[in-house]
Amino acid sequence: MDISGDEARRKAALYPRQGGGWKKGIAIFDFILRLCAIGASLAAGTTMGTTDQTLPFFTQFFQFQASYDDLPSFTFFVIANAAAGAYLILSLPFSIVCVIQPHSTAPRLLLLIFDAVMMAIMTAAASSAAAIVYLAHNGNTNANWLAICQQFNDFCQRVSGAVVASFAAALILLFIVVLSAFALKRT
Repeated sequence: MDISGDEARRKAALYPRQGGGWKKGIAIFDFILRLCAIGASLAAGTTMGTTDQTLPFFTQFFQFQASYDDLPSFTFFVIANAAAGAYLILSLPFSIVCVIQPHSTAPRLLLLIFDAVMMAIMTAAASSAAAIVYLAHNGNTNANWLAICQQFNDFCQRVSGAVVASFAAALILLFIVVLSAFALKRT
């Protein structure tokens, strides 16, 4: 007769574990990462959306202007970052449900699917904007595109910062997806 085994079963019946320990920690970390991603995506979108610069040329009546809405890639960038920010804000209640009920799989699976979609959209938007920023900084002699960042320095600095913030948001979303997949795998 194993007394220690019987004692362990008796204690387990009297003091049931309040499960969820590490899963609750992952859910809390997921919530914090979502807040960071909200800040990065909305900062990127608003920075790009409010970026424009006007340079006078000879007279005040003849001016050169650089604005985000001159290029479809930048417009897509603003829309994608705004959509990702809105999605992340709307996903916060589901993330809170995952904190309260760490063993529930339905909200975590729903978040995983939509997080992966938003990560792909954010990566596409940031990549297309990065290509345009590269052309703005370096130009392309084969296509006869001139580097405009020597003239529009403020515009290029703000746009570059927005692209970096968007890549940071996409990276945070990637980490959220991996974390959610790990939490679902261990269910």
